[in-house]
Amino acid sequence: MSAVNLKDVTVLANPAPFVDPFQFEISYECLTPLEDDLEWKLIYVGSAEDETYDQVLESVLVGPVNVGNYRFVFQADSPDPSKIQEEDIIGVTVLLLTCSYQGQEFVRVGYYVNNDYEDEQLKAEPPQKVLIDKVQRNILADKPRVTKFPINFCPEKNEDEEQQPCPSPEHVAEASKQGDEPLSNQSSIECS
Repeated sequence: MSAVNLKDVTVLANPAPFVDPFQFEISYECLTPLEDDLEWKLIYVGSAEDETYDQVLESVLVGPVNVGNYRFVFQADSPDPSKIQEEDIIGVTVLLLTCSYQGQEFVRVGYYVNNDYEDEQLKAEPPQKVLIDKVQRNILADKPRVTKFPINFCPEKNEDEEQQPCPSPEHVAEASKQGDEPLSNQSSIECS
């Protein structure tokens, strides 16, 4: 069982012009207090054939993370079109939202993104050079691909540090019944 469960990701301002920032409202719950921050990243896949065109659009640390439910809006700038091959700007690509703890990625949400001209005439007769300010992106928000990776949220301590057991989710749930930390009654979304 994971110490952090992703409950919901809502794509805001979609569809939008290619040059507009991305915005996601992220909801998650933490079942065990964590020593370090969570790192959220948004990655734009610039080419299906070559990962050197991938761009990390934003990376943000969120913490401290205690037991409870959290929600925040994650915003990232649009990708730099000069770092994408001209032939890969228009068409379908992928956007990855990841979360890591102590350098270990434990959840990844992938979205297909369709970039195309909004104007029907530009679609029918695309210009030789992409007119980036006329391109609209549409994130296929209703069909995300969620992948979970098992990680150790409570790594072993060095010999110099005092060894303390990592509280289990069952221990945290029992403590919340005794009034130590409130837990939400919200149900989590299915992420598989």
